[in-house]
Amino acid sequence: MNRDHTCGQLRKEDVGKKVKLAGWVSKRRNLGSIVFIDLRDRYGITQITFDENHSELVKDIRNEYVIEVDGIVSLKATPNPKLETGEIEVLVENCKVLSSAKTTPLIIADETDALEDVRLKYRYLDIRRNPIKEKLLLRDKVTTIVRNTLHGKDFVEVETPILSKSTPEGARDYLVPSRLYNGRFYALPQSPQIYKQLLMIGGMDRYFQIARCFRDEDLRADRQPEFTQIDIEMSFADENDIQGVVEEVMRNIFKDVKGIDNLEFKQLKFIDAMDKYGSDKPDLRFGNELVNLNDIFEKTEFKIFRDILDRKGLIKGLVFNHNFSRKEIDSLTEFVKIYKAKALAYLKLNEGVFSGSLNNALSDEEKDALKEKLSLKDGDTLFIVGDDKKIAETALGALRSKLGNELGLVDKNQYAFVWINDFPMYEYSEEEGRYVAAHHPFTSPKIEDLDKLISDRANCYSRAYDLVLNGYELLSGSVRIHNKELQAKVFEALEITPEKAKQRFGFFLEAFEYGAPPHCGVGIGLERLIMILSDTDNIKDVVAFPKTASAMCLMSDAPNVVDEDQLDFLGIELKKKD
Repeated sequence: MNRDHTCGQLRKEDVGKKVKLAGWVSKRRNLGSIVFIDLRDRYGITQITFDENHSELVKDIRNEYVIEVDGIVSLKATPNPKLETGEIEVLVENCKVLSSAKTTPLIIADETDALEDVRLKYRYLDIRRNPIKEKLLLRDKVTTIVRNTLHGKDFVEVETPILSKSTPEGARDYLVPSRLYNGRFYALPQSPQIYKQLLMIGGMDRYFQIARCFRDEDLRADRQPEFTQIDIEMSFADENDIQGVVEEVMRNIFKDVKGIDNLEFKQLKFIDAMDKYGSDKPDLRFGNELVNLNDIFEKTEFKIFRDILDRKGLIKGLVFNHNFSRKEIDSLTEFVKIYKAKALAYLKLNEGVFSGSLNNALSDEEKDALKEKLSLKDGDTLFIVGDDKKIAETALGALRSKLGNELGLVDKNQYAFVWINDFPMYEYSEEEGRYVAAHHPFTSPKIEDLDKLISDRANCYSRAYDLVLNGYELLSGSVRIHNKELQAKVFEALEITPEKAKQRFGFFLEAFEYGAPPHCGVGIGLERLIMILSDTDNIKDVVAFPKTASAMCLMSDAPNVVDEDQLDFLGIELKKKD
């Protein structure tokens, strides 16, 4: 069987041709002596018509049967403008059933009422639907553009190992037991980080890979346990060089996919992003920046604010021109508590008069100062959070993002890129009781902060950078440490002893003994990029066979138990959890 055309290919120029098509029965309409079938494949739909002389061929055919037809292309009396093939039909001369089908558990159409669990269990049916199929095709298109762009800039595609060594710095590893070495384990890579740096030490100079990565962490709408990273690394380069490469990749993608050729890439330091937007992944499609109000309340007699300032805290404000109801404000108060804020204070301005929870607590001078500094106008609501700096910024930043979307301030057709630079070198882990790497332990510190590596870790910044698009972190990257003495000092700051460092990264550190070039790189989250390009907020929509939020594959019923013989062979005994 050889079809000679696809179901999305034929046009009025093909009228009179004899053709062979094959595909799935998408829809069947029986008009007595004439039967119409919409025949579907990956490329589109063609209407095929069985007249009274051939109606016997179609009597047992139902939706989702796979059939092959021979016929003549004919011009339709009434064209269908919704189909690219809508001006023609194929008059069937012969039909063969290639495969029958049961009634499907979900409707194969652009709109379906099937629950997500049903769609995931029968994902192979869900893929037949245009919304899923088109996202997978888009994913293929984007990776092709990436490959073509990077090959054109002298990057070499290199595959790195999937079975690697566990290096427990970051998210939890997925472990793979070894049959040959009982009691030992491989780890699935969280990223190709060490290997791509070794490729730079190996002199490959410019590397990339469409890499599978694995992280055993809690899932959410934009996260899966296995995901794909567009991994890029280059030698003898700095932040400006790698960011320039990424910008060219993005420009080519958005020009080809969206027809946009005027992308702008802004630059923000981490500390400024947190100050203005309360987030290291700010959505710049709308304004409503956060404002520091400490100066206004410097001499306040309002005890709550006085206590915050006395303990070196932060009072932060956020304005929206909207008349929030008391019920809405109560709900928003509960929302900021998710981010550890103790309360959400507010003032409303209507006809030049203030009202709200702070109205009686503040002096007239303080309220006038707020009006002047924030350029408050009638209809404005000012939200205030006072707390430790991180809590005040993060809570109001989350509120800004929430209200920006809910109040319709976001232009869905706008794409706002921003580089966030100069991230903290470390972050304190309450769980571990020590400073841990904010990015990863191979990230280079800012040159001007070298003397703070150990003595002032809270104020030490790195040469790490993220690219943010519309409030999503699209990639992370950094300039890497290429000096073994500096690497040892960073390990010391992270309280990783020389013995632990050798145990975890020994082969990697040994490579530094043989000459390492300056190098830097990024890892672009492919799924997040496709999510944004296809206007979905659910990562499962852009993955062929995704897992649920609880990391289950409903289709294959994985993870699942294995035979005792297999465990014995691997020298593994299961311990029941309490």
